[in-house]
Formats: sequence, structure tokens, C-alpha cells
Amino acid sequence: MIIERVSPVTGKKNTMELPINEDQLLHYTGGMLAQRAFPGLSLAEREFLISGCTPACWDSIFPEEEE
Repeated sequence: MIIERVSPVTGKKNTMELPINEDQLLHYTGGMLAQRAFPGLSLAEREFLISGCTPACWDSIFPEEEE
């Protein structure tokens, strides 16, 4: 399923193709926790569904610190 979300960091619309189905999405929008509704998704994929942030957004907010 192709999911579109607007990044709260950049304001841009992003899309991600995720291996989910409509039933799972309905459970999530009905109040089920993302971890339970989408057990097969990675943390980054679930975060995209929840907040609209892509891994690149997180990298811009929290860059890796040099040692």
C-alpha cells in the first residue's frame, strides 16, 4: 500500500510503499497501537505512519555526533 504523509519538519508530502493492508490500517486508525497493528514494519516505517517523518527528516533533526 502506498502511504502519503506530510513531513512536520519540511512540510513536504512524502510517500512510502509499505507492506500493509486495509484491515491493518483500519485497526490503527481505530485506535490500535502501531506496534500491534503493523508488527511486520520497521521502526522507521511505523514512525512514518505515525508522524510523517522519514529517516532523512530524523537525520536532519538529530545529526550524528562526532566522537
